[in-house]
Amino acid sequence: MDSRRCGYSGLFVSNLGLGTLLWGRDTQENEAIDMLAAFVDAGGTLVEVSTSYGDGAALETLAIALKEVERSRIVIALREGLSPVHSDVSSPAASRASLLRAVDTARRVLDTPYLDLLVTGPDHVTPLKETVDTAVALHERGTVHYLGMSHRGLWDTAWACGYVNGAGKAPLTACEEDVSLLTYPRGASLIHLSQKEGLGLLAHSPLAGGVLTGKYRHSTPPDSRAASAHLHHLVEWALSGEHLGIVEAVVRAAEGLGRTPLDVAVAWVRDLAGVSSTIVGPRTLRQLEQILGGSTEPLPGQIRQVLTEIATR
Repeated sequence: MDSRRCGYSGLFVSNLGLGTLLWGRDTQENEAIDMLAAFVDAGGTLVEVSTSYGDGAALETLAIALKEVERSRIVIALREGLSPVHSDVSSPAASRASLLRAVDTARRVLDTPYLDLLVTGPDHVTPLKETVDTAVALHERGTVHYLGMSHRGLWDTAWACGYVNGAGKAPLTACEEDVSLLTYPRGASLIHLSQKEGLGLLAHSPLAGGVLTGKYRHSTPPDSRAASAHLHHLVEWALSGEHLGIVEAVVRAAEGLGRTPLDVAVAWVRDLAGVSSTIVGPRTLRQLEQILGGSTEPLPGQIRQVLTEIATR
């Protein structure tokens, strides 16, 4: 696995990142331990977590898994500020109080004096300036080494870059966004802005919840996210008719290349200009092994161009 520089900063991350959205709820402790070990053994460093992941259990699960790995080998990215479903509006997730509490909780549970990266998103209530100022204060304390934005949109991201750079504050390092062949059209402008501002792009959900593996083409597997009462909302948007052509194109490209649709979809995101790391969120060790076992070769230029054109029609 390659190591890439995150934007213009001194932070380096593995070109594949491990997301822990399902840990502690759908992915149990023993399997999580094995997954982290396999990821690190393959050269992976970036692990993304949130105090809300796994219904709040992901942090504890990651803490247990980290006992088997040297802390210096892991880059921990804490993603906070995004309001979960049924969130408490009296305690906005991106507010100063919530962010301070989240960082303190993550450091305590993970038993680490610092977090490598704090990525903050919108709760649609808290002013952006309050969120950014809080993140900068945490950076100045040394409890967070690098800062990033998540799902903020073009205008907010541009404003934040100008605000922190113009004021001589801690510069933003990363931009975490949903990036796949299904979401690229609506995110292309933000991707280009990230490159212009020197932000490393952390691209999560490259498989669109598994839809781009082609497993939903004929039916809904009983053990899939779409069949889960608490996960179906993560994929139902991607199962609409407008996306079927893209899925078929990925499957046909994979057949022609002798690769899997999973491999083709991940490679398309991984090698997108400006992407520092592609964050995957497998539920099982087997799923992670399938991702890690994919080809490191880039897609042929013509195939890549055709897939991009189909995605942007």
